[in-house]
Amino acid sequence: MLLAKYKAKRNFSKTPEPSGGTKSDSPKAKGLLYVIQKHQASHLHWDLRLQEGDVLASWAIPKEPPVEEGVRRLAVHVEDHPLDYANFEGTIPEGEYGAGTVEIWDRGTYLPLEQTPAKKIIDLEGKRLVGPYVLLKLKPGMEADRNWLFFKLKRKSPSGKDAPQV
Repeated sequence: MLLAKYKAKRNFSKTPEPSGGTKSDSPKAKGLLYVIQKHQASHLHWDLRLQEGDVLASWAIPKEPPVEEGVRRLAVHVEDHPLDYANFEGTIPEGEYGAGTVEIWDRGTYLPLEQTPAKKIIDLEGKRLVGPYVLLKLKPGMEADRNWLFFKLKRKSPSGKDAPQV
């Protein structure tokens, strides 16, 4: 089951987080859903979530996501979340996994431009993050390694000479 790890970490009789039992209302706009949630848990971090099929693939980013080119952030791949988690804001109770406050920091849609098991180039259309971004796995040959980099690419010029390079 796609959400087994997610569900195993939570007691839904105690936490207000969605259990994944319902389908989320996906945006009617062009592209797939993405959201970044600011999560004040034991340590402040941001959770990047990208719709992939019926789940949100998720990465925890220890520092604020980059809005400018040239800034790279560690992104740790974590368990998938249900699509309806994209609308979740609230407080996860003390004693529960991820206890703390969750708020939506950015949301919008994205288009996948290039995808391999170790690299995702995506075009984000959010309120804060706009343009081409990259998720790049640090140790691509190591399945167990969960560390990725997240950064903004240079936009293409009208002439096409500044094509994104990773």
